[in-house]
Amino acid sequence: MSTQNFKNHSRLIFGFHGFTALAILALIAGSVFNLLHSDSGNLYSASLLLLISIVSLFLWFYTRAFSLKAQDRAIRAEESLRYFQLTQKRMSSNLKMRQIIGLRFAADEEFVELALRAEKENLSEKDIKIAIKNWKPDTYRV
Repeated sequence: MSTQNFKNHSRLIFGFHGFTALAILALIAGSVFNLLHSDSGNLYSASLLLLISIVSLFLWFYTRAFSLKAQDRAIRAEESLRYFQLTQKRMSSNLKMRQIIGLRFAADEEFVELALRAEKENLSEKDIKIAIKNWKPDTYRV
């Protein structure tokens, strides 16, 4: 694997972000078409198929949303601990979660300064990542 940096750090998983999303959308479209063209004999099963496809969409969305929220909590704890280890002070509560996520890629030697700058200048996650000179890869994330 090449060295992680701003240009290559994002990760899309084809099976989840591509195939599964497209398959669920196709399932919804097909089930809507089936429901609209059903007669009284199969209206119930066509309705259930649409319901199952909509539930699948919600499950697909929320499995990712819930796991990202848990990952965000872990990142906040890790970066707060790192800030404390480097400064013997608590990290500012004014930093937004997206800023903290951006800061996790900064090496220790620029982390504190960049955190202070992010708070002072209200830098976005993207701005923080662009400002990083010494990228600290995060290869364990999903």
